[in-house]
Amino acid sequence: MFTPALLLTALSVLCSAQNAYLPVVDLVYELHQALVYDSTGDFYNFSNIRYAAPPVGDLRFREPQPPTENRGEVQTGAQGRICPQASPIWEGVQYQLVVEPVINNGTWDQSEYSLAKAGNALSVLEVSSPDFPQDPRATEDCLFLDVVVPRKAFESAGQSNGSGAPVLVWIYGGGYVNGEKGRFNSGDPAGLLSRSASTQNQDMIYVSLNYRLGAFGWLSGSLIAENGVANAGLYDQRFALEWVQKKIHLFGGDPQHVTVIGESAGGGSIMHQTTAYGGTRGPAPFQRAIPQSPGFFPAASKSLQDRITASFLDYCNVSTIDEARNLPSSDLILANSRQIMHSSYSTYTYGPTVDGVFVPDTPSRLLAAGKFDRNVEVMVGHNGDEGLYFADPFIRTESNLTDFLTLNFPTAPMDVLDFITTSLYPPDYSGRYGYLDIFSRVNLLISELLFTCNNVYLATSKPGNETYSYLFNVSTALHGQDIAYTFFTPATSNLSDDDYGSPIIPKIVDVLQDYIVSFTVSGEPASKVEGIPDLLLYGNNATTQVIQGNGSTGIWSVFRQSELEMTGRCAWWALGLEVPLESGYGGGNGGDDGNGSGSGDGSGGSGGNGTSTPTPNPPQYTGATVALTGSEIGRVWIGFVTVLVGLAVVGL
Repeated sequence: MFTPALLLTALSVLCSAQNAYLPVVDLVYELHQALVYDSTGDFYNFSNIRYAAPPVGDLRFREPQPPTENRGEVQTGAQGRICPQASPIWEGVQYQLVVEPVINNGTWDQSEYSLAKAGNALSVLEVSSPDFPQDPRATEDCLFLDVVVPRKAFESAGQSNGSGAPVLVWIYGGGYVNGEKGRFNSGDPAGLLSRSASTQNQDMIYVSLNYRLGAFGWLSGSLIAENGVANAGLYDQRFALEWVQKKIHLFGGDPQHVTVIGESAGGGSIMHQTTAYGGTRGPAPFQRAIPQSPGFFPAASKSLQDRITASFLDYCNVSTIDEARNLPSSDLILANSRQIMHSSYSTYTYGPTVDGVFVPDTPSRLLAAGKFDRNVEVMVGHNGDEGLYFADPFIRTESNLTDFLTLNFPTAPMDVLDFITTSLYPPDYSGRYGYLDIFSRVNLLISELLFTCNNVYLATSKPGNETYSYLFNVSTALHGQDIAYTFFTPATSNLSDDDYGSPIIPKIVDVLQDYIVSFTVSGEPASKVEGIPDLLLYGNNATTQVIQGNGSTGIWSVFRQSELEMTGRCAWWALGLEVPLESGYGGGNGGDDGNGSGSGDGSGGSGGNGTSTPTPNPPQYTGATVALTGSEIGRVWIGFVTVLVGLAVVGL
């Protein structure tokens, strides 16, 4: 009879025997063995490969550094690592008040009573919410990546008769404050690898990477410039991409055939990687890019960055960056979590900012000026309703809307803000501007400001607009709804749920994955699905491929349309609201007294008045009040935690 101890010993021997057959790669600084061989997909998974030194102690808030040599034992990457996570409280309220009803019923309750209950719940949670629950894998020592490589491609590594397999690198989204490289967040790449092999007759290697989040990766302003680096998260991504250039040949990959793909904050990061250093430091460490719903807050104000950093130091109960470096990791993780949890509505506090070095100006202006790597080929995509997750439902009047804009653009002249509300998005609810009420008007503004205009900037960045563009308009087409299609894998994915409650349409999976893998392999997006047109260049007609469908009925189609109507407003946003820039470079937004904000997948300040429960920022709901029971408050809090899991699944 086996005792528990004998059983564990037997299992250990079995695992050791299995591991003996898994390949080991010599990375020079360490030896790394594949953790898993997937016999169904015929690929190896090299998990949790360290690509940089632990960014702790004196390396906190600084550029990533090379890992130290550690060749004493073979690394297997068995221990999962993710960067410390955080998320705003308002996301849970938004999901229950707006998103979930729209998913289930096609609309949401905009009555005074409904808004009052939600507003009260938000206010209560602002002052009494528990601390953000951290994943047990969360650690500051999180700069790791995964490499998933087909067996045949791996076995061909180093052979002189080929140049290696094309590589697809995934950069996750999450508002620059949450997300991780693993399959739970980013999806299972097996579907993409299989589709590449079957339709392109070409093996493809998949890489996914972690980068620092929240205050750990996105502090900025003069306080950090004196003793650290702004946009550390962008430097992490760059460091990982340069690792791919140096090491991917060891896995059978071609460093001159690398495509980066990312959604939301991942797509926004790709914009910044494409425009890094204004294009002055040589070619980007990739040749093609697929930004999906690229998102960030396009602001530039050095003084506001300083408020955000000062706010974080307040939450840490210290006054300098050096003092923060000397704190226990648990204190910093808690301060980061509390600051971001109290972000004002529609905002995330952190994200890329103009720093004068890596980000010398906003990407829209850099792209317009040709200050980027123009050799990078681009296929950009966005969804039909990007703004629903982020549009503030408590904006009910013109005054509310002006307050919202003032909060997010505090240095913009009032006549500029008036132009936004009276000319760019006028209060005309006849439908001629694409909206019928103030919420859908705010939704359009947020969609274009944070997401869809970024598509336009990328699509129009080259002479003749020689880029590709698609619109994912399937089911409710909410932000992130395409992720379930991008990473659909027949053996493991759920056909009945696209993470938004709608059934998945298999043919649309094939179409979208075909566009991705064909662009990665050849630079020419095309589908093997019968009757589906290839993507045309965006060109002067703003030609966009529309992928349309209804999961409930299964009816779908793919066709081309022009998006010229959007380009006028986007051209105005591209100029930047806060031009000219203040002396020195900065980015991010904040309000007075440390109560600032960013928006969408962008940056901004929040809280930071020296306490862990700062006063909520305007615009707040000011209509009728409704008393909430303890169970109702609890339900909203549970909903908040639940939506965090959901957001992780779809990669928001």
